[in-house]
Amino acid sequence: MFSKSQAPRREPDGIAPAGGTGTAGEIHVGSAAGRWVLVASILGSALAGIDATVVNIALPAIGRDFGAGFGTLQWAVTAYTVALASLILLGGALGDRYGRRRIFNVGVLWFAAASLLCGLAPSAGLLLAARALQGVGGALLMPGSLAMIQASFHPEDRARAIGAWSAFGGVATAIGPFLGGWLVQAASWRWVFLINAPLAVAVVLISRRHVPETRDPAAAGRIDVLGAALSCVGLAGVTYAIIAAPEHGAGSATVLVSGVLGVAALAGFLVAEARQAHPMLPLSMFAVRQFSAANGVTFAVYGAFGGVFFLLAVQLQVVAGFSPLAAGTAMLPITVMMLLLSARFGRLSQRIGPRLPMTAGPLICAAATLLMFRVGPGADYVRDVLPAVVVLGFGLAVLVAPLTATVLGAVGPEHAGVASGVNNAVARAAGLIAVAALPAVAGLSGRSYDDPEAFSHGFHVSLVIAASLLAAGAALAAVTIRTPPAPPAGAPAAPRDEGPPEPRMHCAVDGPPLTARKCDSG
Repeated sequence: MFSKSQAPRREPDGIAPAGGTGTAGEIHVGSAAGRWVLVASILGSALAGIDATVVNIALPAIGRDFGAGFGTLQWAVTAYTVALASLILLGGALGDRYGRRRIFNVGVLWFAAASLLCGLAPSAGLLLAARALQGVGGALLMPGSLAMIQASFHPEDRARAIGAWSAFGGVATAIGPFLGGWLVQAASWRWVFLINAPLAVAVVLISRRHVPETRDPAAAGRIDVLGAALSCVGLAGVTYAIIAAPEHGAGSATVLVSGVLGVAALAGFLVAEARQAHPMLPLSMFAVRQFSAANGVTFAVYGAFGGVFFLLAVQLQVVAGFSPLAAGTAMLPITVMMLLLSARFGRLSQRIGPRLPMTAGPLICAAATLLMFRVGPGADYVRDVLPAVVVLGFGLAVLVAPLTATVLGAVGPEHAGVASGVNNAVARAAGLIAVAALPAVAGLSGRSYDDPEAFSHGFHVSLVIAASLLAAGAALAAVTIRTPPAPPAGAPAAPRDEGPPEPRMHCAVDGPPLTARKCDSG
């Protein structure tokens, strides 16, 4: 019926191209179609990535505007992270099932609408609700941004495409706090959110015009809605109990009920995931010792990072007297160090094994957190802040590529996507718990951010706790992370230490936050 030139083409993952200017699986990086796919993916992921961090710079201004307590500032961060951490794996599964471009675009538009609600919120309560809705949008768009690249580009060009995505994503992450600080200082904290809307419209228009639609034809079974709901309720309940305890008392009915409900929901989540045929979080993966160990290190170190970055942005403004713009610019060297050095340490780790860099990296970061004791009243940026952030950036560059490579290498390549997604969720959950718990342990509550002396004391206590978490992560890596022996010349590679058979891969999700170039190590 069709001549060879007329016959419809069948794509590698099961559907014909729809709406894009290139054919899925055959686009090249150097082509116009390839550049447009990269633009859509990079801008989309930048929307959610920037908003996850830039809000830290705006926290003091938000608190002053609403006359809110410190707990409200914590929720401005954790409401977003609860939704994102709970639903990001579900977002990947939905993209596989219903089309990666489609779910990506839904997420971008959802994120834009929630951003408008944040920017126009007349009260703190509505702002927090809108932040949670932002997290839902982020969970829908973030998995798709990388999955679209993997499915769209020719196999020979995928590594280059992912490298460009990672590098430009790192640049966007670096620009975000600077841009946020400038907006807070020059206009209002509300513009940190409002600026997302026009960018989101551009992303959707580019995506619909230039990105081919793809999905996984092997996607089967029910979407794990129960697991997503239980994880969301569990994380929200436990987070609320931790944040509310300093104000209401650990024995109050509100704290006890939310805490018990959260723990029960998390227990139910584990039971549900163990029984699901297609779970959102495949627990069987944790039977692989190396995978479990690497995620344990992830939880410890990203918990420390989440708490430090949350409090440092406030410390710089409230205690050291930095402007929002200066505070946003202060952490720029961290991203610069990672962009310059992550690939090099990834290659070094490939030669010497991951154990040493995964042990040394957290220890270097622990030293950097202790250097932050110098960030106090009248702190000078070059003398007191720059050494800490440079050392922290160096430690992250040593750590992140080997950590991500270890997570992905612990399972077969066919499971790399879900392994990365699980590691991403672990990192975000760790940051969520740290932002909720560290201030409570350090005695920060109420209007602490208006009291420089009280806030500085709590910040210093938090630094000691964060350094201890990083040291614990280093110890765990030293004890549990294996360095596989190199096979003899010409011999086949040794089989992987794999656990039970695992469910199908949902889709590839970016690694933990702050990843500059996760694929350069391979």
